[in-house]
This record gives sequence, structure tokens and C-alpha cells, in this order.
Amino acid sequence: MARARLREIELPDFGMPDTRPEIPHTMYRERLSHLRERMKRRDYDFVVVYGDREHSANIAYLTGFDPRFEEAIMIVGRDEPPLLLAGNECTGMAEAAPLPMRVELHQDLSLPGQPRDRSRPLSDILAAEGIASGSRVGTIGWKEFSQRERIEIPTFIVDDVRSTVGADGVVENATDILTGSADGLRVINEVEQLAAFEYAACHTSNGVRNLLFGLRTGMREDEAVRLLEWNGDPLSCHLMLSSGARASLGLSSPSDRQIERGDQFTTAFGIWGALNCRAGFVVADSTELPLDIQDYVERLVAPYFEAIAEWYEALHIGQTGGALQEIVDRHLGDPFFGIFLNPGHQLHLDEWVNSPVAPGSTIELRSGMAFQVDVIPATGSDYFTTNIEDGIALADQLLRDAFAARFPEAWERIQARRRFMSDVLGIALHPDVLPFSNMPAYLPPFLLRPDRAMTLRG
Repeated sequence: MARARLREIELPDFGMPDTRPEIPHTMYRERLSHLRERMKRRDYDFVVVYGDREHSANIAYLTGFDPRFEEAIMIVGRDEPPLLLAGNECTGMAEAAPLPMRVELHQDLSLPGQPRDRSRPLSDILAAEGIASGSRVGTIGWKEFSQRERIEIPTFIVDDVRSTVGADGVVENATDILTGSADGLRVINEVEQLAAFEYAACHTSNGVRNLLFGLRTGMREDEAVRLLEWNGDPLSCHLMLSSGARASLGLSSPSDRQIERGDQFTTAFGIWGALNCRAGFVVADSTELPLDIQDYVERLVAPYFEAIAEWYEALHIGQTGGALQEIVDRHLGDPFFGIFLNPGHQLHLDEWVNSPVAPGSTIELRSGMAFQVDVIPATGSDYFTTNIEDGIALADQLLRDAFAARFPEAWERIQARRRFMSDVLGIALHPDVLPFSNMPAYLPPFLLRPDRAMTLRG
């Protein structure tokens, strides 16, 4: 592979979508049908899906409704329309969901101190739905475990379900039905969902791009963050921006601190279906760095970019997660780089769904999977870090043809990004790979010169 170098690059304007792709109402019915097929395979009589403000993606995926202030419970049997339980403030939104459901007020899901005088006990509701002694129930929260008896949703729900099914019944963790990294329903996306993710990625990547090209010393962090131009779409994670010593924490929200020349700097902006992150130093070139880290590009950024480029080029349907892990280990396995999280993961409405990328993983990548290119060095040193986080998807010929026909403007943006990555950055993508970011693999290490970025081209 060619060696990475830093040079002046013109980052094209890839354009922005005029309208938001919508998920057809009929698709929620199809998703419910797929869930019931998985239930039948596991011999479940019922599935209980839990959601709250932080973990809303599973219920939102299935119904089009996401709980805001409160929790929600969805009870799915084999035949009847699902029952959705919501609290005082979310029942109205639940009743407007695109999936036909029965909706019932269950005030134990409401905020502390609110009225609790108009709803049935959960145990009565479970029994009325048909859950009884000997029933087999799968629970879906947000985290799977190797032992299915370990369940992460609130105890007040699990206790009532277990009490209802008794010693002859089964209550076990079934979260992998939706989020399993090999074939979970939410890791294989429909073309409409991928188009919605591309729309989201346009907004997050353009926001980060605006920030990098508009960043100036003397700005306060809470001024700089306005350059992201968040439009109010639901966030998939806390909006992050920090400079100076706090930047090494990575997850901090912006403060009123003034950004100074020479600062470490990081930002991340994620909404449902997309996240973009960049990190570097608030300088114009390496001569402004301390003497002992003036080889920042050579020591950290160049090998990192080479690893990311090979990772991109190895992506295709049928590739294994273990092969992607091996690429990063080979380039960045030195403890200096501090890589310890999975190098790449699946994304959806939530920022991290799961990851097939792990040492020795034989899980094969499939058409319809959406990924976040997410390899984070944690040097723990004055070299700080560097970071490219962008969204991509994998699509076979059939899915690509459907995308091009249904969403031609988005398809043109994807093709323009592919050409930029190949012709300018030197990263040759397999036809299966659809880049969604408007700054695809664009990495400027010195943030006062965002026009200078890493490339494999001479």
C-alpha cells in the first residue's frame, strides 16, 4: 500500500438532500412480521420489548414511536396487535404511531411524583395478554449476554413476568433478535432506512465540516459548536466538543472555555442514523507543536490513515469481522496507539448497535448493514489522538439498483464520494461500499489548515 502523506486537497461540495426520506407505514408491519418469525424460531409465546429515552431505538424501529421522558413496554404475542404501554406524557405520541397497536396508559412508567391512579397493575396486564404459567417469554432491551438468563431491563418488569410464568415458564434475554451482530433485524436495513441514514449523515458530516473550516482561535467552545448547525433531529449521543486538557476525555460537552492556538481539539456530532467525529490540534502546521511531538503526522496520523484506508478497501459483502480486526492490529497494534475498542461497528438510530469486528470473528458482513468507521487511538500521551468517524453501508447489486432507482439524488452523492475517495485520497472501494459522509475519510490533522488532509496519492 502507498504511504500516507499530508497535502492540500479540495474537498468537494457533495450537496445536501432537500427532503427527508420517510419510512413507509407498511414497513413497520413488515418488521413486526419478521419479529414474529424470529419468535417462532425460538418457540417464544411472547416478546416484551423495553424502551426509554436512552434506549428508544428498538421500539422506534418496530413502531415509529419513541418514548421521550418516560419508559415504554411493548408486549408482542403471536397473533393479536401488539400492546404498547406508555406513561402519562407519552400515551398521545404512542397512539399516533404508524404501526397499528393497542395503547394503554401504565402510570408506573411515568415520572416520579406523577399520578398513578388510573392504570392496571403490570401483573394484571400480563395475565390479560395471555402470559401464564409455563409461557415462554423473550425480553428485548439493549444489551445481550452470553447467558440468556441475564436480563438488563428494569427489575419491576422482569419480576412480574417471571412471577407470571412461574417455575415451568421461561424468561430470557432475546435482545439479539433485533441487534445481534450477525443477523439481527436492525443490522440488516431496508433501502428506505439506508436512505434515511444517508440523509442523517449529510447533516452530521456537513456540520463537522462547517466546524472545521470555520474554527478560529479566540472562539469559545459554546460558540464553535453552533457551527455544527444542529437542526433539531434526535441525537444519537451527546453532542461533544472540547479543547485543551479536556479534549483528552473525548466525551465532554462544550463549555465557555476559549479555544487557544496549540490546543488539542475534538468534536463529535451524532443524530439518528449517523455520527461524525474528527480530532487534532488547533495549529496550522507541525512547527507549532511542542518539539517532542512535531512528528505527530509521521508517528500517529500517517499510520492511522493507512490502517483506515486498508480497512475501507477490505470492506465487501462476505468479509469477516476478524479480517477487519487483523488489519487494524497489524497497523496499529503497538501499545502506543492504544486501540482497545472494536475497530468499526454497526449503527442505526442508536450510535452503537453492535460490532462483528473482533479478534477471530468469523461473522460475515451482509448486504444492508450500516457501519460507523470508528477506530480511536488513545495514546494517553502528548500525541493526543487522531480520528475519522464516518458512516458507510454495504449493498449488493440488487440493493444498489433499488437505491439508485428510488433515491437518485442520494445515489449521485454516493458515487461522487466514491470518486473522491479513489481519485483524490487513493482509497479504492469495492462496489458494495456506499459512503454516506460529506467528508468521506477526509482527515486534516492541523485544524487551522483544514484544506490540508491525509492522502495516499502522490
